Amino acid sequence: MFLEDVLKHRTLRAADPLLRAAGSAVPGRQVRWVHSSEVLDIAPLLRGGELLLSGGQALATATDERRVAYVRELAGRGVAALAIETGPDLPDIPESMLVTAESQGLPLFELRNVAPFVGIMQEINSILVGKSVELLQRGDEISHAMAAELAHGGGLDEVLAVLAGQTGTGVRLVSPAGLTLGSAGGGAAGGSPGTADGGSSDGAIGTGRLGTGGLGTVRTTAVGTTAVDVPVRGVLAARLELELPEGVDPTFVRVAGERSVDILGLALLQRMPPGLKELAGAELMRAVHSGAQPWRLEQLGAAAGFAVDGPVAAVMIRSAASGRLRPALDTVLAASVPHAASYADKLELIALAGIPREGARAARASLIEALGGLDVPEGSAIAVGPLGQGIGEAGWSMTEARRTLDLAPRAGRAAGGSRQVRDADAFGAERLAAESIDAGARRDFVRRTLGPILEHDEQRNSQLLHTLTVWLDSGCNTAQAARELHLERQSMYHRLQRIFDLCGGDPRGTGRLVGLHLATRLAALPQGH
Repeated sequence: MFLEDVLKHRTLRAADPLLRAAGSAVPGRQVRWVHSSEVLDIAPLLRGGELLLSGGQALATATDERRVAYVRELAGRGVAALAIETGPDLPDIPESMLVTAESQGLPLFELRNVAPFVGIMQEINSILVGKSVELLQRGDEISHAMAAELAHGGGLDEVLAVLAGQTGTGVRLVSPAGLTLGSAGGGAAGGSPGTADGGSSDGAIGTGRLGTGGLGTVRTTAVGTTAVDVPVRGVLAARLELELPEGVDPTFVRVAGERSVDILGLALLQRMPPGLKELAGAELMRAVHSGAQPWRLEQLGAAAGFAVDGPVAAVMIRSAASGRLRPALDTVLAASVPHAASYADKLELIALAGIPREGARAARASLIEALGGLDVPEGSAIAVGPLGQGIGEAGWSMTEARRTLDLAPRAGRAAGGSRQVRDADAFGAERLAAESIDAGARRDFVRRTLGPILEHDEQRNSQLLHTLTVWLDSGCNTAQAARELHLERQSMYHRLQRIFDLCGGDPRGTGRLVGLHLATRLAALPQGH
């Protein structure tokens, strides 16, 4: 439902809305839902496309910095518009919020009359639900027509032609590498590969996220194209691009694209059927991911081309772009190890690398360095599990890679020169402690071993624990630790002396060294482990 139509509804007109910012973003802007909240941290809980109603009470007492951040967060989440009621608590909308909304392309309305938000939401949302049901029915009709075309021997282009004809759009199916696999409709082949990735251009309407519905696999780009990911057997196989001509409802096009994904996956399988080894590899990764028994992994591993008794190492990537990262990961694996298989599941991309028997540890280290070159989005995390002696230990290696990612965020140690890859071997003490030592016992050990240092840091806001950790992790190499901490060597010596005074003397050459090092590792563990 267009924002302009929502504003014309009698329940919202009763609030006397006045547009105060980003008027150019209103035409063509879609509203997926109407929601009200006084919570200033609401943005992460929204999916995008909402008209958000606020009574202004929380904003009235918030700092100006928090108000600006509130608007920026809502715009970043893809909210359709923000409507704020003014009154005794908030006589006027602060200028800083208006300036931010304008710069972020977020339409901001002032509600000058008191109106019941519950009534507004009930009436408009009931309309939206009805429209959603109608769109889903139309999407299913298109999907059935595509299925009929496929059943009667139609190829990929013919199936896409049904979608193009029913939606009135140009459609194009693009491989993860950017190659056109099929197209239909006017101008379908004219898009660029970058369009599928949500690129933007000048002259866009609003924020370029209209009609996304908050779905991670669907993006509406600023050039009037909706893109839908098409997975096959859990792996991103292609991306469907649907052009949005003027006058076509983008929500209808998005729904039609989503409902066509399964049929397009079948068409891709008919065009490029996987071999038995590829199918076994996919089944092996699902078995590893679900924790199957070693004997089952050995069966599937042999069928997938792995040496049953050869060393393996698991790779785990946590990223919102896990499906789109798979081709790049496969390229790294193909160049680094003799055999590998990968699988994308929601926010995790997992892989199993068959490591050469000769020089296995060196080969694993080389793989870690190669993974450090992957171009991953901000917030992504990569871990490599320990070497498993045979395919039967693949599940154990994957479990340890996952545990490393759970433990790593606060520990901050990466593998060698690679700052984005966590090596499970570097977290051996943490993994063992998290699995085998009670959390209370760990806390007591840290307190008894590092108590004076922890108290000093708390009382004087110093960083003696961090200094000690870096020094111990460097192998007690004072010069190297000083470089990592960006300290002059003399300052480093002064800090170490203070640490030694607090912990009973220089630990080098004594049995206390191991205990201190273990305590610094345990102190960095997340509280839940």
